[in-house]
Amino acid sequence: MTTNTQQTQPASTTRATTVLVTSATGKTGRRVAERLTALGATVRAGSRSGATPFDWEAPETWAAALRGADAAYVAYYPDLAAPGAVEAMETFGRLAVENGVRRLTLLSGRGEPEAVLAEESLRAAASGAELTVVRASFFAQNFSEGLLAEGVAEGAVVFPAGDTAEPFIDADDLADVVVETLTADGHAGRVHEVTGPRPLSFAEVAAEISRASGRPVVYAPVSEADYAGLLAGFGLPAPEAEWLAALFATLLDGHNASATDGVKRILGREPRSFADFATETWGGPVA
Repeated sequence: MTTNTQQTQPASTTRATTVLVTSATGKTGRRVAERLTALGATVRAGSRSGATPFDWEAPETWAAALRGADAAYVAYYPDLAAPGAVEAMETFGRLAVENGVRRLTLLSGRGEPEAVLAEESLRAAASGAELTVVRASFFAQNFSEGLLAEGVAEGAVVFPAGDTAEPFIDADDLADVVVETLTADGHAGRVHEVTGPRPLSFAEVAAEISRASGRPVVYAPVSEADYAGLLAGFGLPAPEAEWLAALFATLLDGHNASATDGVKRILGREPRSFADFATETWGGPVA
């Protein structure tokens, strides 16, 4: 659960005038960059091919992107629980402090023990800066602009989640939380867990998408091994496919099947429901 109960007003950018946004073309990075720009911050949108070169697989790009920034949004790719993340966070944290960064917000996964190790690595390496950790649940946008979007378009969501429920968070809510932690005081040293308002099973998600889109979408549960095979069939290297399938199976084993009040505590409002997200995304009638 989060501990911050005070931040309810729109953030200001008085302390974070220049912000490096890593993975700035991703689901969360793009949204964070847009919001910071709208608030008047100078945004360095870090990406492999953008104006601010930044590549998590190329540590030599990190120092130049960090130099002179006041704050940074740290969204590690492919996932903070991935092999190599602990070492990457140690190096990134050291470079951030050396280059004058005063505030960091780290995106982490809710209920990921390996991700916690990476959090601790960044915290230790960047001890001279303010660090906030935002642990998020599964993104609603994974069904519209992520790894499940193609299945939705074809009418079947194939995934190793069984009957487990998940409190899917809207990436727009998450971006609002991140911007608040980057631009407002009171978050240093905190760990915020953010989710949607209530847990839904993948079958319930498919039903919501069907309602909103007006066409049938079903959930097709598969085993971890079968899902790894599917990913490999799409061209993902076998070790990466097996790791990703294992991560999803672990996250969706039931231990995350509860909602938090993190969004409300930080932003002073309720998070958006999956039903509202589905209606806006797929254009169906309001239930």
